[in-house]
Amino acid sequence: MPPTGDREPGSPPRKPKTKRAKRFLEKREPKLSENIKNAMLIKGGNANLTVTQVLRDVYALKKPYGVLYKKKNITRPFEDQTSLEFFSKKSDCSLFLFGSHNKKRPNNLVIGRMYDYHVLDMIELGIEKFVSLKDIKNSKCPEGTKPMLIFAGNDFDVTEDYRRLKSLLIDFFRGPTVSNIRLAGLECVLHFTALNGKIYFRSYKLLLKKSGCRTPRIELEEMGPSLDLVLRRTHLASDDLYKLSMKMPKALKPKKKKNISHDTFGTTYGRIHMQKQDLSKLQTRKMKGLKKRTAERILEDQEKKSKRIKNN
Repeated sequence: MPPTGDREPGSPPRKPKTKRAKRFLEKREPKLSENIKNAMLIKGGNANLTVTQVLRDVYALKKPYGVLYKKKNITRPFEDQTSLEFFSKKSDCSLFLFGSHNKKRPNNLVIGRMYDYHVLDMIELGIEKFVSLKDIKNSKCPEGTKPMLIFAGNDFDVTEDYRRLKSLLIDFFRGPTVSNIRLAGLECVLHFTALNGKIYFRSYKLLLKKSGCRTPRIELEEMGPSLDLVLRRTHLASDDLYKLSMKMPKALKPKKKKNISHDTFGTTYGRIHMQKQDLSKLQTRKMKGLKKRTAERILEDQEKKSKRIKNN
């Protein structure tokens, strides 16, 4: 069990005594736009070489937004989550990947995420086939490359467990949020396929070749790692807690603009409210052809005089 320090459980946190400690706590305070999600990769007490190499390869894909724990940690996430919560708070990580191996569940991976330093949901996966980064002798993507994620298979949209697993994998591998994308920076492709109760994970390097026109020809070259996974146990958050974790602050919600609507094609329409206008006083363009003749003026004057006489 991780140490809790000399502070009693349930007591309020101590105030920082130095400016350095104050800056450290300010960095971890809740923000409107949160920092990039970091992941911690933890090796269990009885992890074998296969699980250890999987953790190293996933860490190579996650760099520099990951923390790899090299020492073995004797813990069982589905039975006791205090160790994971302690490490999450210590390393400021909201994602985790735990690897273990035993006779009942060989080559085992547990992927999950945190909410307020408590386990939100986690899914257990079994490794059936594994090809390492080192075994595939091709060029690799540079560190920190933002990957493109592709999901194939109806299970990712139909089954609740697979739907939550898809959300977990997107959270785990998405990387930083960017405003602009450079074509040459699209190098890494992570492909997940759900078929016949298995999840096939493949990673490719995207190559831009000459095509004789402005748009380049695209080729995919496998770079590893390659994993065949099977779904085992799940620990999913309740619907209320899941909605709470997805809640957006009011300050970030876009303000609704009045009198503006959009059609199915994306065209914007605006509505303008104006006071009732007297068109008789409307000033039109002065043209010789629109001027009243003398005869018309005489008739109008006579009509006005007759109306006045009747009113009197």
